[in-house]
Amino acid sequence: MERVEITLSSDPTDSMAIRKAITAGYFYHVARFSKGGMYKTAKKGQTIMMHPQSCLSEDLPRWVVYHELVLTTKEYMRNVVVIDGKWLLEVAPHYYRDSEIQDQASKKMPKVKGKAREELRKEYAEPVA
Repeated sequence: MERVEITLSSDPTDSMAIRKAITAGYFYHVARFSKGGMYKTAKKGQTIMMHPQSCLSEDLPRWVVYHELVLTTKEYMRNVVVIDGKWLLEVAPHYYRDSEIQDQASKKMPKVKGKAREELRKEYAEPVA
């Protein structure tokens, strides 16, 4: 970096640049949250799910980039990163159109059927001695 006279700087709390770089490399592995608590791939509309052991399986963000799909009883995403849908137009304008991204951003997130996270924590919490 000294040769090109660029100063090195980093901020451990800012992961946006890294997530954008991953999105630029894996722009074709994008999924968006859809009805029923599942994800659909952005282009093909293939139904896939967040792997149950993923740390994001409780939050279910609107847009994600995944590294690979694993087929067991269902098709699960592995190595998932949360992204902003608008980034797709920045990093891959040749692949995504504005209408594909904007239509989904204006809609409300679908509700997932089941118990709320707080209810599950109360139900499975260890008894206090």
